[in-house]
This record gives sequence, structure tokens and C-alpha cells, in this order.
Amino acid sequence: MKSVTVLGSTGSIGTQTLEIIRSNRDKFEVAGLSCGFNAGVFADQILEFKPKLAACGDRNTAEKVRDILRDTEMKDMTILYGDEGISDVAKCESDIVLNALMGMRGLIPTLSAIETGHDIALANKETLVSGGSIVMEAARKKSVKILPVDSEHSAIFQCIEGNPGKEIKRILLTASGGPFRGWTSEELNKVTPEMALKHPNWSMGKKITIDSATMMNKGLEIIEAMHLFDVPASKIKVLVHPQSIMHSGVEFMDTAVLAELGTPDMRVPIAVALGYPDRIDLASDGLESLDFFGKGSSLTFEEPDLDVFKCLSIAIKAAEAGGVIPAIMNGANEILVDLFLNSKIGFLDIPNTIELVVSEGHTTWGSVKNPSLKDVLDADRWARNRVMEIIEEGDYKC
Repeated sequence: MKSVTVLGSTGSIGTQTLEIIRSNRDKFEVAGLSCGFNAGVFADQILEFKPKLAACGDRNTAEKVRDILRDTEMKDMTILYGDEGISDVAKCESDIVLNALMGMRGLIPTLSAIETGHDIALANKETLVSGGSIVMEAARKKSVKILPVDSEHSAIFQCIEGNPGKEIKRILLTASGGPFRGWTSEELNKVTPEMALKHPNWSMGKKITIDSATMMNKGLEIIEAMHLFDVPASKIKVLVHPQSIMHSGVEFMDTAVLAELGTPDMRVPIAVALGYPDRIDLASDGLESLDFFGKGSSLTFEEPDLDVFKCLSIAIKAAEAGGVIPAIMNGANEILVDLFLNSKIGFLDIPNTIELVVSEGHTTWGSVKNPSLKDVLDADRWARNRVMEIIEEGDYKC
């Protein structure tokens, strides 16, 4: 029996994680849960899974949850709140912490869980994008496993697992291309939030879906892969693969390529991380095998268009720059995606403003090469504030 803490349990990854636990009660139990602001769903999860500790994004949500639980068997449940409360849940006794929090908010709880000695199932890529060297060093010191939950990094992990110590020639990082593959910059200028939220293959949360549409998601994944697998950006090749059947692969020095294929369903990488080193039966839960004579019969690959999808180009340069530049890029992107989702800016204002902020970031922060946690948090805060200043001044328009 493996005890699991789920951070971000009401989101897309969190709810799918609990689906797997629900179907495998003989293998897993829930130790802790945290949510953002969805009090109703969170209260239902607490009633079903009965964690030892729980936390919400803010005090108001925690009070709503307490009110819902008042006349139930979980009426005495401790409900913490805020960043400190979520970090306390990350530290509660469990075998593995699945971090499905959104954005930079996942960094401190990841470090809290590592410090307590918990293995990490990581779905929060911003943790490694912003604080990768800090997180990986902390994990090494505590002999903690970081098990990737992103489908691409899970695929790479599975390919490497059977080849310990073998030198890697290239990591082949696949991208669906999002809903706007093949579009021109002029066409992208007319994109609305509703259009961008319609991903052709994957069912994901809003933020990651917009990141997929701008291809920033793939840029973030390049930086995440650098830290997870200890490779430079120059050894990571992005392949646009519209079918989303090959989830990523690894080319070794003999040019042999190993890849992981399957239907696009996030339950697979979640189950790989939760069950490691064992495999969980998902077929019994209705997950269909890949049809090699249907959707899986034809796989195609394309070069990404770095001129049109500038976010990917910006991320590659940030990866090469290192220091706190990736944290600056990430912080700017998080604010801009939120503004776009609220129809405050246009789709192309996302890459244009990130480019401005990152350029200024090189001047202000470029000398910080081996950042401390404080450096990362300060740079992130600076980037977010600078975005809002630029938007208020109107300087982001081309």
C-alpha cells in the first residue's frame, strides 16, 4: 500500500490521479490533499478519500470547505490554507507527493516535500523551469526520486530507464503543434481565448492549453528536460507530431531511437509515476490500446515554425542563458496567459511582451548565474511586476 499526497487535487491532473487511486484501493491510499479555490469539489474529495491533512488556496475557500463538512464524519478535519498550508500538506507523512499545482506556486511545496524525504511525481513543470538546479540538488541530497508526469518527460524517462548510464545523442521532444499548427502570424493575431482553449488531442487545464497554443509549453518542457535528464538544450530536438501518438523518444549514440507510443491520455504518465517501478492496469478501467490500423496507422513529423511561434524561440534562448532568465520568462508568461484568458490582451501580445521582459531581464539579472531560491523568487516577482507596468503603459503593442 502506497500513500499519496495530491497537490492540486481539483484540477485536471489531480482529478485523474484520484480516478486511478479510486480504481486501485488495494494499492494506494490518500495521505493529503490540496486545492486552489474549488470548495465544493474539494469537500467531496475529502469525504471520499479521508486524507489526514488538507489545504486550500486561501482562507475564504477553507472556510467554505469547513462549512460543507460541518455535519459530516469529516467535521473535525484540519483545513489549512495559503502557501504555508499547502507546503504543510506537502510535508505530511506519505510515500509520494504528486504535485499538480499550477505555475510557480508549485516550487516551494516541491522543496518542502523533498526536504521531508518524499518522492515527487511532478506535473508542475514551472518548478523545474524556474528553480531546476535548486530542486535537483535538493533531491540529490535527500536521495529523493523525481518522477515526471508530463507525458513527454514520462516517455523519455521510460526510454532511459532500460538504458542506465548510456550516453544520449538527442532527446526527441514531441509537440502536437496545438490548435494553430500551420497558421500565419496574421491569422494568430485574430485568435480568441475560446479558440485557443480547443486543443485537438489533449484534455488539459486552461493555462497549459494556452501554453500549448503559443508553443510556450514546449519551451518550458525543454528546460524541464534539461534538469530532469541532465542534458544541454542543444541535445533536445522538438518534433511537431500532430497525431500525439509518439509521446517522445531518445536517440542513443548508435543512432538507435527508442520511443514511447500510446493513446493521448494523461492517466498513463500519472500511473507510471504513481506505480513506479510497477505498472498499473489501466485497461481494466476502459483505457483503449493504441489502434495501429486506425489513428495509429500514420505518424508524421514536422519542424516547428520558430518565426511564427515566437514563444518557443524565446524559451530556447532562455534555456541557453540559464541563471534566473527562465524564471523571468516563466513569471511573465503566467501573468500574460491570465490576462489573455480574461480578454485583457491579444494572443500575440503574449510572446511580444515576454520578449520585452526577457530582454530587460538580461540587463537587470543577467549576472546571476547560480541563483539562490531568493534570487529565483525575486526575479519571478520582478517579471510579473514589469509585465503589469508594460501593459499599463501600452508598450507591448507592435
